[in-house]
Amino acid sequence: MELLFVVLGGALLGFVAHFALPAADTRGVLLAPAAAASVAAVAWQVLLLAGLTADGGWIWVVSLVLSGVVAIVVCRVAATARRRRDGDLLARLLRG
Repeated sequence: MELLFVVLGGALLGFVAHFALPAADTRGVLLAPAAAASVAAVAWQVLLLAGLTADGGWIWVVSLVLSGVVAIVVCRVAATARRRRDGDLLARLLRG
């Protein structure tokens, strides 16, 4: 049950990152939440295997902080790559 909550928390952090960071129109609305939820689930499982318990606080903190950081990185990288590709395409189209 805790895995469900941490995945939902990661997805929520991804949605917040998507709408809070600039250039939201350059990436899909589900890109950051999907990446953050995936990282939260994997981090949770790895930390459980490492010996942390679900009722401890550190497993929650680490899983959610990692998912938030990944959401921010994914948003930034996607926006930068999209702008670069769009600029290259525009230059190619203007050349004829």
